[in-house]
Amino acid sequence: MELWQQMIRDSVHSVDQLVEKFNIDKKVAEDLDEFFQARINPYYLSLIRYPGDPIWLQCVPDGIELDDMDGFEDPLNEDAMSPVPNITHRYPDRCLFLVTSQCGMYCRFCTRKRKVGDSGKISMKELESAFNYIEQHKEIRDVILSGGDPLMLTDTMLEKILQRLRSIPHVEIIRLGTKMPCVLPQRITPKLCEMIKKYHPIYVNTHFNHPWEITEESTQACTMLANAGCPVQNQAVLMKGVNDNAEVLMELFQKLLKIRVKPYYLFMADETKGASHFRTSIQTGLDIINKLRGYTSGLAIPHFVIDAPGGGGKIPLIPNYVLHQDEDRIVLRNYKNEVYVYREIKEHKTKTKSSEIKVEVGKNNGNGKTKAPKKFKKIEELQTVEITASKN
Repeated sequence: MELWQQMIRDSVHSVDQLVEKFNIDKKVAEDLDEFFQARINPYYLSLIRYPGDPIWLQCVPDGIELDDMDGFEDPLNEDAMSPVPNITHRYPDRCLFLVTSQCGMYCRFCTRKRKVGDSGKISMKELESAFNYIEQHKEIRDVILSGGDPLMLTDTMLEKILQRLRSIPHVEIIRLGTKMPCVLPQRITPKLCEMIKKYHPIYVNTHFNHPWEITEESTQACTMLANAGCPVQNQAVLMKGVNDNAEVLMELFQKLLKIRVKPYYLFMADETKGASHFRTSIQTGLDIINKLRGYTSGLAIPHFVIDAPGGGGKIPLIPNYVLHQDEDRIVLRNYKNEVYVYREIKEHKTKTKSSEIKVEVGKNNGNGKTKAPKKFKKIEELQTVEITASKN
């Protein structure tokens, strides 16, 4: 048994352990266990500094979860977009492939808690129908392995899945959606990385939410993945009491870049049942992005998005930088609230002499006449004019 597997076995997961370690009332602990079981492995447990801190909030069950009547069991409508078991196909050229119900740590804000931890909901027996679906749908060029956490599988089982996906000609990219580098970095081993190398391009999407999660162990895990040729990107969730201020997120994003992890998405918390207490206002998120842009590298600023309720996909949100726009100009503000004017280009349609037409062989409009390609004007040099400087 490997170290990471032993740590899973040694995790806090029973009602009695919740009562003993976190002083949770036994009846509440029993109700919480029935709602969404707990799993806190020894490594992640060691990151807690005091009761109610940002690490504690993410992993320790709280009775407030049982009072949430407004959330949805399937806020992203994934089940309705599942043509076969284990597959969610929302976007045209990519799909989500759920390969296990297990995670290294059960996040209290999990959007898939209706399935996670239940092997009957995400079954290994259904993998063949999922492979067949991907094979039959040639528009799928990008497959994201998720669950649960695909790195809860053994190296041998994970390799079988990677081999099968790599045998499908139209699958160009494989992504591993895993929180292991953050919550159980001991799972990232030299053996795992050597195996992954054989099936590139493989991207890793991981999930850090707070600077305290950047440790010597998680740094080593991310470094090993990067050295194995995996681009590593981070998907954070904006959560009340955990990371809902610009200083915390700037520290997190800058520290991620230092360990070669690109901040990719910052999500508004989903409307998940039992997790409404984590939600902030949208304006809180916009204010944070406004305080980051210009004050740290663009590399450190993720896309701020809402994963639209009902399955609409990711919709980006940005602070309002456009103050006015008409046919002549666009008026913009920068990160210092200085205002600039960018002049709109005037595009005039001009007649083209027949001698100037460049013909592309085999291109015609259906009646035997060749269509000329569009001609593009050279874009004028950008000119900005500062008209005022205001401070909020």
